[in-house]
Amino acid sequence: MSVVRTPVSEAEWRSAIEALAQGERTLSALWAEADIVHMALLDEPRGALTVLSLPTADGRYPAVGAAHPPAIRLERALRDLTGLTPVGLPDARPWLNHGRWREGDPASYEFLPAEGESLHQIAVGPVHAGIIEPGHFRFTANGETIVRLEARLGYVHKGIAALMTGASLERAAQLAGRASGDSTVAYQIAFACAVEDATGTAIPARAAWLRALMAELERIANHLGDIGAICNDASFPLLHAHTGVLRERVLRYCGHAFGHRLMMDAIVPGGVARDLDRERLADLDRLIAEIRAAFPRIVEVYDNTASLQDRTVGTGILTPELARQFGAGGYIGRASGRAFDARKALPYPPYDVLPVEVPVLDDGDVNARVWIRIREVEQSPTLLAALRHQMPGGALRGELAPVAGEGLALVEGFRGDIFAFVRMSAAGTVEHCQLRDPSQFQWPLLEAAIEGNIVADFPLCNKSFNCSYAGHDM
Repeated sequence: MSVVRTPVSEAEWRSAIEALAQGERTLSALWAEADIVHMALLDEPRGALTVLSLPTADGRYPAVGAAHPPAIRLERALRDLTGLTPVGLPDARPWLNHGRWREGDPASYEFLPAEGESLHQIAVGPVHAGIIEPGHFRFTANGETIVRLEARLGYVHKGIAALMTGASLERAAQLAGRASGDSTVAYQIAFACAVEDATGTAIPARAAWLRALMAELERIANHLGDIGAICNDASFPLLHAHTGVLRERVLRYCGHAFGHRLMMDAIVPGGVARDLDRERLADLDRLIAEIRAAFPRIVEVYDNTASLQDRTVGTGILTPELARQFGAGGYIGRASGRAFDARKALPYPPYDVLPVEVPVLDDGDVNARVWIRIREVEQSPTLLAALRHQMPGGALRGELAPVAGEGLALVEGFRGDIFAFVRMSAAGTVEHCQLRDPSQFQWPLLEAAIEGNIVADFPLCNKSFNCSYAGHDM
């Protein structure tokens, strides 16, 4: 994907905001450097991604969030990180800055109000009663019915963009792979593809196929974990146990074949760092056969358990209109009618020759999000088998030319599309990198989907979304 970054005037910037507000474009990313704001726009029908750059001589620029709500939290974070002011932003509260970045006492955080009689608030987090990253959830409820939910995140902000600035390619690739650990493969591919785009590097065919194989293993492992966890939150731990066994089989194979259960550092700019020998390929055949034999029985139990259906059907509905407006990716968008998958819309090797099917439902509830995962798990063994048996031979890594340039990528992770923009120096170091997790557009949708549901259904809805804290708080 050749990067198209265009310097624009304020009038052109406002025109782009209008296109977003009218649904003519999808916001893919929004970030800033010291004195310039960047906005990545996706033209879904054409499969085209462009970046607009607006200089801000006085540190102020027209707020995208004034007309396009999906940009609001991105601009709150942007202001915290750079000090640039989005003029007209309807929510002026800090986002990443929790009052600990500068001298003085931390300011109190005012949650949005809700009006009505007999309302009470329930505060949950940021520390939770399990091995989970921090996030605060403020419920306003009438009895058991949720009137408003507002999340406050940013507790695990890591400053990855700042850490990458001036970093070597090796170090930057490691950082990208640790942006959100359960999506390390997708992030590594996105970063590597952006670097290869910036340097004009064509990677060996075998490397591209090995990357896709790892991506499908990551997808199937996470979907199996999510399906089981959703069932567990619906008080049906039996399927949690069975999917947990299958997920463990996948992770053990990944650790044996690629040196790490999550496959960290197995993908590098220019190619891959690991190969599969005959023994590992034979193990993969056995894994595929096991999934194909065991998973249909899991699906049958889910589909024929009335107590599960009672909890998941009609719960946590996300409307197609909101999914489209926020550009919701992955199982969240596809369960609410948005048929977008970067593997199909902007195909990168080898997905340009693989038969990827994109399952889509319109119900938008927890059950629909489970079924999208089911359909993708059903498809992954077929993709794995194709990748295994059609994989070309040859080198694993190509040479990267140390040239200055810019590149971008949009890669499909298990949660949805991951965006990466990279600017390289002539010395081969990273001058600037911006990564965007699908969760940045999905967390606000959880707040909308839970409204009108009971408090006891929040864990179920939350798990059906399974947004990333770490990916959101980069």
